[in-house]
Amino acid sequence: MKASRIAAVGAVSGIAVLALSAPAFAHVSVQPEGTAAKGGYATVNFKVPNERDNASTTKLEINFPTDHPLASVMPQPVAGWKAQITKSTLDEPLESHGEQLTEAVTKVTWTADGEGIEPGYFQKFPVSVGALPEDADELVFKAIQTYSNKEVVRWIEVPQEGQEEPDTPAPVLKLSAAEEDAHGSSGADASDDTEAAAQNTAADTASDSGSGDGSDTTARVLGVVGIVVGAAGVAYGVLAGRRRTTGASA
Repeated sequence: MKASRIAAVGAVSGIAVLALSAPAFAHVSVQPEGTAAKGGYATVNFKVPNERDNASTTKLEINFPTDHPLASVMPQPVAGWKAQITKSTLDEPLESHGEQLTEAVTKVTWTADGEGIEPGYFQKFPVSVGALPEDADELVFKAIQTYSNKEVVRWIEVPQEGQEEPDTPAPVLKLSAAEEDAHGSSGADASDDTEAAAQNTAADTASDSGSGDGSDTTARVLGVVGIVVGAAGVAYGVLAGRRRTTGASA
C-alpha cells in the first residue's frame, strides 16, 4: 500500500516538475557566446526547440530591432539550412567605421533544405552582430517559427519587468557594460607594461623558487623526525610486549 502511494506521489511530482519547467526551455531564445558588451561585437545563438511531436520546424525568421539597427549582421552557415538576409532603408543614417550607412539588416530567414528540426530536437543559429548599441541594456528580436504542418508560432511578445512572462515571449539579448578598448594605449605604454610584467614575473618566479626550497627542506626534516618517532614507538611496543609475556610466565 505504501509503495503504491509513493509511486503515485512520485508520478504527480514528476508531472508537476515537467509542467513548471517546460516553458523555461521551450521558447525560442537568444544567448551570446561569451559576452555581449555595449559598443562591441558578439556572436549570438538563436536557440530553436521543436515543441511539436507530429511536425518538424522548417523555417525560422528573426526580425532585428529597428530602433537600434546593427551595421554588421553575418549568419554562420548551418548544415541543412539556407539563410536569406533582408535589408531595409533606415530612417536615419547609421555611422559605422566613419561611414554613413543608409540601410541595415532587418531580418534573417532560415529555411530547411531537408527535414528541419525534428520532434525531440533543437537547433542553434549563430549570427555575428555589431556594433551593439551603447545606449541600450537589451535588444529584442521578434521570431516566427514555422512547422512542416504549416503551423506558425509568433514569438513576438515583449516581456515586461515586474510582470509574468507572456505565453510567446520574444528572444531578448541582455547587454553587458562596455569593455575598455585595449587598442587605445600607445606603443610606449604597451612596451613599458610588457617590461614591467616581465620583471614582476621574474620576481615571482624567484620568490616561488626560494619558498619551494624552504618547503622542501622543512619537509625532509619533518620526514626524518617522523621516521625516528615511529621507530621509537615500534621498539617501545616490542619491549612492552616482552615484559607482559615475562610477567605472565612468572
